[in-house]
Amino acid sequence: MKTLTFAMIKPDAVAAEQIGGILSFTKGHFTIVDMVLLHLSKSCAEEFYAEHKGKPFYAKLIEFTISGPVVCLVLEAENVVDKWRELMGATNPKDAGSWTIRHRYGEGMPNNAVHGSASDTDALREMALFYEWVAELHG
Repeated sequence: MKTLTFAMIKPDAVAAEQIGGILSFTKGHFTIVDMVLLHLSKSCAEEFYAEHKGKPFYAKLIEFTISGPVVCLVLEAENVVDKWRELMGATNPKDAGSWTIRHRYGEGMPNNAVHGSASDTDALREMALFYEWVAELHG
């Protein structure tokens, strides 16, 4: 059964004009159900990364996330969360396999090019936030 997940191309990759290259990784593996370019507010980024609040890297992560536009995606496939996470590669691009998005486009931490939901539950929460952001921007 096909399911949905949330993915995001982060500000570093958008600024480096890597959107097309990253999207090419989805070809034949995922259906892009929805996609939009957004510039997140600080409050949106804080809500998105709420599980990291209080961690030493939280403030830097929020500032990075709001530093420029991001591409938000809803992807569909069989076992989509695991497939996307495998294709993204390890969180730190230095540890990512050579076939992964983060190895190819990530610069470091938090500049690792892409985000993907960690679970089906996270995907539902993140997709709901995504549609809330779009509604806010486009009334």
